[in-house]
Amino acid sequence: MGAAVIAVVSPAAESIAAPPTPAASQEQAAFAAAARESGVPVSVLLALSYAQTRWEAHAGQPSTSGGFGPMHLLDAASADARGATARPVPVNASDLQRAATLIGQSPAAVRTDPRQNIRAGATLLAAYAREVNGGRLPATVGGWYSAVAKYSGATGETVAREYADDIYATLRSGAAATTQDGQWLTMAAQPTVAPDRAGLAALRLIKTPTISAAECPRGLDCRFIPAAYQLNSANPGDYGVYDTANRPHDVRIRYIVIHDTEVSYDATIALFQNPEAGASAHYVIRSADGQVTQMVHTKDVAWQAGNWYVNMHSIGIEHEGFAIDGARWYTEAMYRSSARLVRYLAARFDVALDRAHIIGHDNVPGPTPGTVAGMHWDPGPFWNWSHYMALLGAPIHATARPGSEVVTINPRFAR
Repeated sequence: MGAAVIAVVSPAAESIAAPPTPAASQEQAAFAAAARESGVPVSVLLALSYAQTRWEAHAGQPSTSGGFGPMHLLDAASADARGATARPVPVNASDLQRAATLIGQSPAAVRTDPRQNIRAGATLLAAYAREVNGGRLPATVGGWYSAVAKYSGATGETVAREYADDIYATLRSGAAATTQDGQWLTMAAQPTVAPDRAGLAALRLIKTPTISAAECPRGLDCRFIPAAYQLNSANPGDYGVYDTANRPHDVRIRYIVIHDTEVSYDATIALFQNPEAGASAHYVIRSADGQVTQMVHTKDVAWQAGNWYVNMHSIGIEHEGFAIDGARWYTEAMYRSSARLVRYLAARFDVALDRAHIIGHDNVPGPTPGTVAGMHWDPGPFWNWSHYMALLGAPIHATARPGSEVVTINPRFAR
């Protein structure tokens, strides 16, 4: 009695600190200069970079898919391929080398110098625009849609459109953030921008067939590969790797649990197809492009949380990555794909979009005191909950009045 009440709620919207001194905003100036040099609207550059990396340079280190700098220019030789040897090489795997050549800089400079990386990305985007627009640059912001789709490197129409749509959504909403190295950047909202998709035909993208078995929102790159469900021996209790049910008619779905795989995307899918694996999840999401594979129907109970009560009442989503190295594996494509999926599931099953119901595996309690030490800690400190909840459209704002004993827990992303 009388102790403070702690409310575990979703984190605040991505914190936007007061702008630092002008000297700390060199990256904003670099975008403006690159726009003037290349002819690409500065808003398009800012939105593309924000959607790819949230304007982060990552100190010259590559993402797991081999992308460098604020413009995430790909260098396939630098991709992190731990356990992912089967991952296909993207068609734009040599973008960094091509972009470096276009601006007369070395690949090393484009990898490590944010200003040169932004110049290179802008010049490459302009080259793409000319390729799909008869040698001319688009006259309107909406006209850059096809060039933006080409920048994704996707060969399928669904992924390319989803990528470009996300960037145009950012253009309409605007953005502002302080990067890990203290750069303050902002992009004004353009709510009336309308994408011109007429040029998509010039990209000759592959039409992705609709797979009706997958429970996903329209337009998301999603497929269904069933997890194993079979007896392993004559013992009727020896089976894998999920339980059949009829949720939400027999059991209410209350939570969505966020996991990371600790192995590659393909290895995770193979694991869940093994009836002796003893584990499964409803969905698996790929790091490189956010592709979703559903493996267990939402009506059924996946073995994913290490707590039977939570299993019964939740949907589990695995994200390709390693908790200890999550900042490189948790790509913007993955965050956005996951957020679209979670918004769809939350609306369908009436799951509250807050951190009491959208939880990490590390938030799942041990069912007994003796099991607590063996519970998982994924997705780990590098999962950016603040950014993720903002993508879900559910940023937290303190609701308690001044002087209240309610404490809002709002951890910052581990830097």
